[in-house]
Amino acid sequence: MRITANPFFNAQLRTTCVATMLEGGAAINACRQLASAKVNCRVIPGEPIEGVKAALEKVLADDQIVVTPLDSPTLSAPSVLSDQVLGRSQTVGRILAWRGGVADHEYRRHRRQLSSQRRHPHLRTFGLAGDIAENRAHGRDERIQVKSFFEGGEYLYRLVKAFAGGQ
Repeated sequence: MRITANPFFNAQLRTTCVATMLEGGAAINACRQLASAKVNCRVIPGEPIEGVKAALEKVLADDQIVVTPLDSPTLSAPSVLSDQVLGRSQTVGRILAWRGGVADHEYRRHRRQLSSQRRHPHLRTFGLAGDIAENRAHGRDERIQVKSFFEGGEYLYRLVKAFAGGQ
């Protein structure tokens, strides 16, 4: 099976945009002359913002719709996943019989690259496992299974210990 066949993983491999807030009419029986939508785009490192804007305009295909960025994006090169970082995460995951994930931590990485301090890869790991069909991330009813909470705590504890030189 190709990883792109799974919508959850497919969305993590490319830039995605989702209309998350819509605003329109003043009453149920009155037509609104103006409407707006706020679209959240998760842009993969290296993709130009102008290209994302152009893709949205092409999909909308209406010269009366104006696409305007709400703020400036945080752009920086992705951190490199070293064998040392990924290896320890995978080792702890194997010990606990599940996989922890590592994600690029764009905002802290960006600040670190702009500073005069030494440049270290900045990655974040998360110790949460759950049913992929039951993803409620960022929703009003966001939640995780109690079992996942405790297993995640154990994963993070062991990972920190591994990086600190413990067993």
